Amino acid sequence: MNSLRDLHSDTVLHFGPYAFYLQQRLILDGEVALRMGGRALDLLQLLVEQAGTVVSKEQLIARVWPTSVVEEINLRVHIAALRRALGDGQNGLSYIINVPQKGYCFVAPVVQGPASTLVALETCLPPQHNLPARLTPVTGRDSVVGSLVRQLPVRRQLTLVGPGGIGKTTVALRVAELLLQHYRDGVWRVDFSTLDDPTRVVDHVLRSLGLEVGSTLEALKARHALLVLDNCEHVLERCRHLVEALLLGAPRLSILVTSREPLKAAGETVQRVAPLVVPPVSALHSVEQVMGYSAVQLFVSRARARQQGFALREQDLKALREICRRLDGLPLAIELAAAQIDALALVGLQAQLDNCFQLLTQGRRTAVPRHQTLKAALDWSYDKLSNREQTVLQRLAVFKMSFTLEAAIGVISCAVLRPAQLLTLLEGLVAKSLLSLEQVNGSARYRLLHTTRSYALEKLAHSGCLRLFEVRYGHHIRRARRESSVLEVVE
Repeated sequence: MNSLRDLHSDTVLHFGPYAFYLQQRLILDGEVALRMGGRALDLLQLLVEQAGTVVSKEQLIARVWPTSVVEEINLRVHIAALRRALGDGQNGLSYIINVPQKGYCFVAPVVQGPASTLVALETCLPPQHNLPARLTPVTGRDSVVGSLVRQLPVRRQLTLVGPGGIGKTTVALRVAELLLQHYRDGVWRVDFSTLDDPTRVVDHVLRSLGLEVGSTLEALKARHALLVLDNCEHVLERCRHLVEALLLGAPRLSILVTSREPLKAAGETVQRVAPLVVPPVSALHSVEQVMGYSAVQLFVSRARARQQGFALREQDLKALREICRRLDGLPLAIELAAAQIDALALVGLQAQLDNCFQLLTQGRRTAVPRHQTLKAALDWSYDKLSNREQTVLQRLAVFKMSFTLEAAIGVISCAVLRPAQLLTLLEGLVAKSLLSLEQVNGSARYRLLHTTRSYALEKLAHSGCLRLFEVRYGHHIRRARRESSVLEVVE
């Protein structure tokens, strides 16, 4: 179709309404500069240079991620974002097609021409946004990011839910980056982490969007934009009313929320953010195999940033797996642990896991205070609990494994915490991402993350009740074993 040869750095490639200035790595749609990340530009340049030819997935990955182990889903996410940025499929225009089992092909006509002058970047009209610059790559989130990129323009309101340190904000901001070109009126983050007064929620939104404080939400009525409402858990009720009002009054707005519990707003779709994947014992045969797991990828990436020349060896695999497992695959915990690599090495980190809150106190100075350390992240959630919820969380820490409602009632109920109240309190802790609920062989079982359990145990010890509930837990275990033995005899 197109034969592009002898491309120079000052070449301009024209296709559709776009001009791609290779030297400046800049794409203009008229006078508007398309905001694309470096990898998206690398993908586009390779596809455009070989327009009309199928470029294999292996070629694309080798060009864009030459030194990384990358899954195909990563490539698909970037291609999808690239298509969206170019408006692929709109107004009858097509740019990139997928050739099954082979790769991708750029199918639009491309015209090559010299750049007579460089474009003055300050004269370009940039896309509207207030997203912070991303300082580190996003690891292990391609699948959920790709799903959200596809869903958001259709579903309009999605809420990312999970415990502190799970990476909700990281995922939300990556989705927002990839959708920059989709929304005519921009992508805007509203960070509620610094807002103490719930009555100022609307003013905080207006200020974040550069609108006059005190005006009404009517200013957003006709906007085609994405709002990222970040860290909403402490202003939950106000955010719920705000979201419902915006969905009704601004039909072209999409809203992505991050919170430790759902808003329970009308029309809300909840997406729980899962931990990073920890390798199973069966994967500990080679460094290459273990590096296929996202928890390990994040640790190694951050360790290399901290210690020049860090290399994972086969003799390290067991220790690293144990570190990632005990830290529950939580990105914040893994990052904080990796920051200690030069002082403790892997074996030292593993040995300190029982003292994880003292270990993970070297925080990120650039983060908000509640994300600087693992303990600060948990303090934030704990302080928002009612007194009864705090008491339940403390007492549940004596359970070393998952447990049923009946087991919880048998171990932690008392005159103050009656059995009839416990189900509601457990459901509240699940909603707030401090307790997980799993279905095992048709039975509902609850489980604390290792990190949350360590935190709650410390609180229980300070209350002076640790020994009492350890004894009650021990009685429960012995009783359960006796009942199990009786059942085996009967059978």
